[in-house]
Amino acid sequence: MPENQSFRQDYPQLDPPVRTLMGPGPSDIHPRVLQAMAAPTIGHLDPAFIQMMDQIQGLLQQLFQTKNALTFPVSGTGSAGMECCMVNVIEPGDRVVIAQNGVFGGRMADIADRLGADVVKIQVPFGQKFEPEAIREAVAGKPTKLVGVVHAETSTGVCQSLPEIAEIAHEVDALLLADCVTSLGGTPVKLDEWGVDLAYSGTQKCLSCPPGLAPVSFSERAVQALKNRKSKVVSWYLDVSMLLNYWGGERAYHHTAPINMLYGLREALLIVLEEGLDAVFARHQHHGEMLVAGVEAMGLSMLVPADYRLPQLNTVVIPDGVDDAAVRRALLNDYNIEIGGGLGDLKGKVWRVGLMGHASRRENVVTFLAALESILVQQGAAIQPGAGLAAAAKVGA
Repeated sequence: MPENQSFRQDYPQLDPPVRTLMGPGPSDIHPRVLQAMAAPTIGHLDPAFIQMMDQIQGLLQQLFQTKNALTFPVSGTGSAGMECCMVNVIEPGDRVVIAQNGVFGGRMADIADRLGADVVKIQVPFGQKFEPEAIREAVAGKPTKLVGVVHAETSTGVCQSLPEIAEIAHEVDALLLADCVTSLGGTPVKLDEWGVDLAYSGTQKCLSCPPGLAPVSFSERAVQALKNRKSKVVSWYLDVSMLLNYWGGERAYHHTAPINMLYGLREALLIVLEEGLDAVFARHQHHGEMLVAGVEAMGLSMLVPADYRLPQLNTVVIPDGVDDAAVRRALLNDYNIEIGGGLGDLKGKVWRVGLMGHASRRENVVTFLAALESILVQQGAAIQPGAGLAAAAKVGA
């Protein structure tokens, strides 16, 4: 047998399993996005590509509901977006207040600490929201550069209201940073109306695009903070003062853009905006309510109260005596459904069930509820067979 043929046998044709992605991300990719990504690659300074860059920026402004000129996708996942926003405005010694009610608020604090900031971390238990007065108390009396808040906490499913916090931050001339990784494209994000200065997201959640890009947006206040820096931005790759030359008017080379990923993002944004923001938000809300009704009718409970619960990321409390990993393994192996386990303080205590973007469909809710019921019955859990599907059907009617 020829040597190269033997080598190929060791690496057969790639054939990943087809899954229904109902975890905290990535979500199911829309077929139109996959098709767009297969288009021929062109240069990152090609006039046709430059035209597409303009389109992407305009589409992102619509989705973020902002007029911020500095709105563009960073090459990297949502965590790169987080780091991009923070590294460009934070300098050593800056006082930074971080509100942590989940894993990703903790990640914000970690990045700020690595940048040499004076980090003040305020915390509430995972699954709870912050009251504005907690932020007011943290910023009172001391010059504060930035207040960081997670709008949609992926580890818990909490949606944090931002307008009141923005007002408090601006009273002390601080910037407001918002993590919108799981909210953008699933629930309203209104940067200008709410007064958010820096925001970042990711493509792999409600945009139903593969992971690899992080949309960010900088307000004029944030741009001014960047211009007023006394020290150089410590990251070359994420230095917005240089990225501006590529995503701004000059289109000067900085790094090679991920061409085909940007094809996919453009198509993903078009899909959302063609459906219409109000319709997209209503769809996520409706299917989230179907899932919650079904879960609760089985006798299970949700971690997050309804008034600040994300419809696209649902944290289900694991019943006593139920094997967390065994349930998730059975869902994956027997039904090809992926959900997520708990992170941090919630490890082993909750399941994270995503209904994001293209995955937010009625058939996914019904299939998941039927599969979960079957698995829980096999584990001997005290649930009411059939009740979950009946309750979901009633909401979905």
